[in-house]
Amino acid sequence: MITENVSATVGKSEQTDMRAKYKKRSQIAQIWNRFKKNKLALFGLAIFVLMVIAAVSAPLYLDYEKDVVEQNIMMRFQGMSAEHPFGTDAFGRDILNRVIWGARVSMFVGFVVVAVALSIGIVIGSLSGFIGGKLDNILMRIVDVIMAIPQTLLAIAIVSSFGNSIRNLILAMSIGLIPSMSRIIRSSVMGLKGQEFIEAAKAYGSSGVRIILRHIIPNAIGPITVQGTLTVARSIITIASLSFIGLGIQPPNPEWGAMLSDAKSYMIGYPYLVYAPGIAIILTVMSLTLIGDGLRDAIDPKLKR
Repeated sequence: MITENVSATVGKSEQTDMRAKYKKRSQIAQIWNRFKKNKLALFGLAIFVLMVIAAVSAPLYLDYEKDVVEQNIMMRFQGMSAEHPFGTDAFGRDILNRVIWGARVSMFVGFVVVAVALSIGIVIGSLSGFIGGKLDNILMRIVDVIMAIPQTLLAIAIVSSFGNSIRNLILAMSIGLIPSMSRIIRSSVMGLKGQEFIEAAKAYGSSGVRIILRHIIPNAIGPITVQGTLTVARSIITIASLSFIGLGIQPPNPEWGAMLSDAKSYMIGYPYLVYAPGIAIILTVMSLTLIGDGLRDAIDPKLKR
């Protein structure tokens, strides 16, 4: 009899897990169906996927030393041609090759920055929104202090103090993004913690950590995903801005902002130098923005109406 009861309990648990997985797959399918109806969002997704493929596969068809950083003064300032679609720079390097390799740097730093800021923001926002009280006041006042400093200015101060490196650049930008991430997650948590399923989990005896990890964060993943996508676009612009003023990625490593900075002295005579890096920044930011807008409308169609 005991064995039968245990088997029945296990069977019900497995059925519950299967229903939860099916419901999750069903929700993802619904979001995708709504997303693909947005033609602009699909256009942005197609552009971004192509750029990611080109950047990730760059080592397969480009040699970093020979095709990206090696100088050839005899080939300097070659105009746009079949051999060099966007011409060559002041050191005879192919601009298109450097833009493609630069995408690896810009996208890598952009995604890592958002991942770090989002991870810390989830912890701060979840604790602040779920526990509330004095802890909420302390954490939010710290967040307010950081938010009072412009993100770019904070990044400049940190990079200038600790030196130019990818690690310091990621650290500086992540610190500047943590407050906004924390605020968004906190508002989502506060909106969810009063729901009936959270009260039921509390009545069942679930711990606060389990409730946050198993119930609140999965239900708040929509706004987090949208914000993360849009923040990657802003991060890429910030990376380019810092590199443009000499505080980002350092030569000879290719980076879009640094390439624009190098080209500004030659723009009058050789305007084509800014075409490729400028177009790369515009396309990347535009595609991520379109994807973010599409995800927002797909996750919560009420916002569109």
